[in-house]
Amino acid sequence: MTYDNILSEFHEGKTIITINRPKKLNALNRSTIQELHEAFDKANQDPKTKVIIVTGSGEKAFVAGADISEFADFNVEEGGKLAAQGQKLLFDFVENLNTPVIAAVNGFALGGGLELAMACHFRVASTNARMGLPETSLGVIPGYGGTQRLPQLVGKGRAMEMIMTAGMIDANQALSYGLVNHVVEQEGLLEFCETIANKIMHNSSVAISEAIKAINANYKDGVNGFDIEIKAFGDCFGTEDFTEGTTAFLEKRKANFPGK
Repeated sequence: MTYDNILSEFHEGKTIITINRPKKLNALNRSTIQELHEAFDKANQDPKTKVIIVTGSGEKAFVAGADISEFADFNVEEGGKLAAQGQKLLFDFVENLNTPVIAAVNGFALGGGLELAMACHFRVASTNARMGLPETSLGVIPGYGGTQRLPQLVGKGRAMEMIMTAGMIDANQALSYGLVNHVVEQEGLLEFCETIANKIMHNSSVAISEAIKAINANYKDGVNGFDIEIKAFGDCFGTEDFTEGTTAFLEKRKANFPGK
């Protein structure tokens, strides 16, 4: 499939999606959000793809924010619809994918860019990365899940400060906050993410999918995460991956998971 704003490449079990609008610092417009949805959906449905990595083109930005020119003249109804559609199409969609998604944050991740990174299952940042939610400096608040996911990751107080000040934090501060898992030099960022992906790929894709579902359940209103975990745990016993994994363990060999 050919895209105008992104690139998608499959290599040895991994799909790498690159937001490719370098002249706009990879800002998210509606067309890019739609293309990202399609690329993530396609990769998630491909049984050969075991891990998805998303990054930005160039050396300056992962995603420097939303394309403000698209919504600067929106009214109340249009603004609400923009947030609802974006969350459904991309941000909530990515968070709930069965396939693990790693954000390779290679520069500025601001506004919608940080919200996209936070929707991924975890994040790795380059040393030059800068992150923040500057929306209050524009007279608005984060609308793609930022007010919800940032406190989950860094705590309420730090999230309040970041959103109220509209400031940026650097990669090491993001690491100390727990916003990213690792910080590496930019030239080695994708290679490092692929190394983690390779470790993930040794394990059962079916079990990983169930683990994502169970972990996410803890952050959903009205859902008992323990109940979801119990059901998911039990469901694993009916899979071919469970049979292979336990048999391989007892036979003292590496498992060759069928992904079923």
